[in-house]
Amino acid sequence: MTLTPAAPSQPLKIFISTGEVSGDLQGALLVQALYRQAQILGIPLEITALGGDRMAAAGATLLGDTTAVGSVGIFEALPYLIPALRFQGQARQYLGLNPPDLVVYIDYMGPNLSLGKFVRRALPHVDTAYYISPHQWVLAINRKDTEALVAIADQMLAIFPQEATYYREFGAQITWVGHPLLDRFSPPPDPLQARQQLGLKPEDKVVVLVPASRGQEMVRVLPPILAAAKLIQATDPQVKFLVPLSRPALKAGLAAAIADSGLTATLVDQDTQAAIAAADVALTKSGTVNLEIALMNVPQVVTYCLNPITARIAYYLLKLKAPFVSPVNLVLEEGIVPEYIQWQATPTALADAVLTLLKDPTARAQMQADYGRLRQILGEPGACDRAAQLLLAQARSPEAIS
Repeated sequence: MTLTPAAPSQPLKIFISTGEVSGDLQGALLVQALYRQAQILGIPLEITALGGDRMAAAGATLLGDTTAVGSVGIFEALPYLIPALRFQGQARQYLGLNPPDLVVYIDYMGPNLSLGKFVRRALPHVDTAYYISPHQWVLAINRKDTEALVAIADQMLAIFPQEATYYREFGAQITWVGHPLLDRFSPPPDPLQARQQLGLKPEDKVVVLVPASRGQEMVRVLPPILAAAKLIQATDPQVKFLVPLSRPALKAGLAAAIADSGLTATLVDQDTQAAIAAADVALTKSGTVNLEIALMNVPQVVTYCLNPITARIAYYLLKLKAPFVSPVNLVLEEGIVPEYIQWQATPTALADAVLTLLKDPTARAQMQADYGRLRQILGEPGACDRAAQLLLAQARSPEAIS
């Protein structure tokens, strides 16, 4: 979409709502693109947001930092209920006093669905968009949530082709823009350069551990990952372990857990991308980071654990049985990276899977070839700028999308 430049006038005002570390990353990339495209068009722009440090660094004015209140699961969400409600109240008050030209939701289904219903009710003339919609195309339990998501968004922008197909069937005005992470890893980073940056030798055997970006993952996912790493270390003492830090708030807890486990590992809090790029294999939690690892061309083993009661309710009562949990496998609709979820996530199983990839160059090469297919499916670089163009067009002229 091409817009004609406009003479500067009153700033265009956009409000963005997201949460968790991955939402903050995607939000930051979008904020950068919005300012970039607005500058090209000569449009003064103001962005206010619920998000995190990355969005603030990209130029958004934060109403609150929502990266610390994200969770997966029923019981896991309870400790964050009060702060989440407080952020919701702040957002509603702000929007009521400062109606923007456009409200943009990014993932973060529960809070954004609630906020979206408020905007529809209290600010019916404010246009809305959903960018990176919740994975209902994978995990939907019933139609009502999907219908509600479509109802709160005048426009939806999809990053996965299956996402666009799914929501379109529910009547959404939706455009597939491609995946924003392609811009960060095209081409993939050089592993030898990453090793040099971290003081590692080319011949070193390196495993990167990516256990947590949420507090609940420190409790449920970190222990089996550290236990698996101990087994790997006992089998092959030459393996070097790196643990990149996803959030500064987790540093003390991660350092203490590593020390208590007896694992010899290096906590990396600066060159986190290099820590992944330098690895032979990643042992990682499921989430957006799986796509980052794949786009960095690093073979990986994926795991995740919830509160056992939450898991049983989801599996037996709600009948929630997704074919895969890793976005890599979901996009390709194949199990190209091994997944060990909940009861399968034993230290022995995780260690064996990592050791197999360390010892078998053919298995690593096959996974990397599959990553090539993944890149093709995710589209072309430039997703954030395409999304920004569509959002700016909507903010300037809402009728343009109808």
